[in-house]
Amino acid sequence: MGGKSDADLDGVRCWWRTSITDVQPGELRLRGYPIEELIASTSYAGAVWLLITGERPTRTQLRLLDAAMVAGVDHGPQAPSIAAARMSVTCGNPLNSAVSVGVAMLGDTHGGAGQQCMELLERLVESGGGEDTVAEAVASLRVDGGYVPGFGHRFHPQDPRRAPLLALLHEAADIGEIEGLYLDCGERLERALATSTGKAVPINVDGLIALVYCELGLPAPLARGLFCLSRAAGVLAHAWEEMQGGRRIKGPLPPQILPVYDGPMPRHVPTT
Repeated sequence: MGGKSDADLDGVRCWWRTSITDVQPGELRLRGYPIEELIASTSYAGAVWLLITGERPTRTQLRLLDAAMVAGVDHGPQAPSIAAARMSVTCGNPLNSAVSVGVAMLGDTHGGAGQQCMELLERLVESGGGEDTVAEAVASLRVDGGYVPGFGHRFHPQDPRRAPLLALLHEAADIGEIEGLYLDCGERLERALATSTGKAVPINVDGLIALVYCELGLPAPLARGLFCLSRAAGVLAHAWEEMQGGRRIKGPLPPQILPVYDGPMPRHVPTT
């Protein structure tokens, strides 16, 4: 090995030190479990949980994670992540590029509200999460037209994903599988928003996912990563559908519809 010392070799071996995957000739273990056993016994969501947390999920943990990932899987071409991926394939890009384009659209505003809602819930629960605390937080967030992340929806008066996810959370809380602290806090937020605005502002998919991941004890930054995994499936399906259509170079508007121009009136470059 060119005279390298044992210390040098140890440094090389530790360059990508990991507790996740152990690869040896003829062997592949994830968190210690042989891949062949996981293939025979574990769902995709179960493998995601194992990779992230280091342990296999309980039945309730798996059910909640799976439900949260299904909830965020798609929202049609109105969603920028989907529209961008569909445009990408009409420009001649392969599916892997289209998926990366779609996932790259998931930023602080589109796709990031789940993480922001988790951070809000964590702060509120740490400070007691009472009605007054929650009401003060809502008032503070709404100053100068601000909003509460994870609540309200531009299309849905009430998000259709609300009822089933809340039902799963309440069921898990009733049997003691989750504490329910974040669930209670989220419902207080919903009530406080209704009082503050004078109308219902129901929790949306981002807020629901935040409740699930908070109750599961996951760190807030993982909310965005898991949402990317979830939405990637919808992005792939839409990109593939668009690819089958054979249309070339589809922009954000049909060609007969031109965007509004609000610049200078027509003019000419002076000749002198």
